[in-house]
Amino acid sequence: MSSGTGKRVVVTGATGNVGTSVVRVLSEETEVGSVRGLARRLPEWSPPKTEWSAVDLASDGSDLVEEFSGADAVIHLAWAFQPTHDPASTWRTNVLGSMRVFDAVAEAGVPALVHASSVGAYSPGPKDRAVTESWPTHGWPDAAYCREKAYLERALDTFERDHPGTRVVRMRPAFLFKRESASEQRRIFGGRFLPGQLARPDLLPLLPDIPGLRVQVLHTDDAAHAYRLAVLSADARGAFNLAAEPAVDADLLGEMLGTRRVRLPRTAARSAVAAAWGLRLLPASPHLFDAVLRLPLMDCTRARVDLGWRPVRAATQVVEEFLLGMRQGAGERTEPMRGRKVG
Repeated sequence: MSSGTGKRVVVTGATGNVGTSVVRVLSEETEVGSVRGLARRLPEWSPPKTEWSAVDLASDGSDLVEEFSGADAVIHLAWAFQPTHDPASTWRTNVLGSMRVFDAVAEAGVPALVHASSVGAYSPGPKDRAVTESWPTHGWPDAAYCREKAYLERALDTFERDHPGTRVVRMRPAFLFKRESASEQRRIFGGRFLPGQLARPDLLPLLPDIPGLRVQVLHTDDAAHAYRLAVLSADARGAFNLAAEPAVDADLLGEMLGTRRVRLPRTAARSAVAAAWGLRLLPASPHLFDAVLRLPLMDCTRARVDLGWRPVRAATQVVEEFLLGMRQGAGERTEPMRGRKVG
């Protein structure tokens, strides 16, 4: 890692949706002296003060202790969403890989660990009121994503008990979007051949209104600023909910897109998702669909008061920017974020 004054920060998963925003924000921060980005494939893109290492967390051959040595903070973002038909594979990367990160943080004596948890770690909760960080984090057990996020919450409980000298922060963001992530997220959730042009309002005469489908979103750059604050604040510990207002549902999307809403029963929507997933036409699993319908809305008061964090963009702006990126095939100069226009 390069020498110089300021904090030395290591970021895992540095070339993905969140990683690219976090690396960029840290590279522009005067209190950060250097950033080391860890990724499976080295990118063409390299902001100021940034160095890269090729690391695969799914492999136990990587020397994470050496990568973390001398760091003031490790931000752990690395995560694999696919293959959804092989949960053992994502478990190896997401859970066992994260455990390697936690062990290496302790062995290297890194003072601060900032971990990317998620709203998906929360147990089913209300859609008519917001819950604080005290809401149970047992996830939705049928969905691999939620199961893995919840398991790592328990792993961090043990880590904090065994390593009280390490400051641990758990970020629990809502669904994260930005223009540059549109192609990546289309491939992850909709499939590589789904045309992004379907995001045009004139091609959506009807919008399904599914009971319970009410979620929160956040611009990825706004989440990155929360990670920056967590690194710089010596008092920041524990969990922080991160989301923008208002909550997104069919009524809000219908108003934004000028599209008529049509009520669609949960069972019909799930059957369609399950059929497409079973035929491997859709990467997003019906188990994740079930989880999304049950996720609680989050109260972000603690992040506002204790971190001094507020999102710059409203949820409507986030959705509009993401849909624009879908139509344009927007991307970034990293392998996971490469842009691609289909159709």
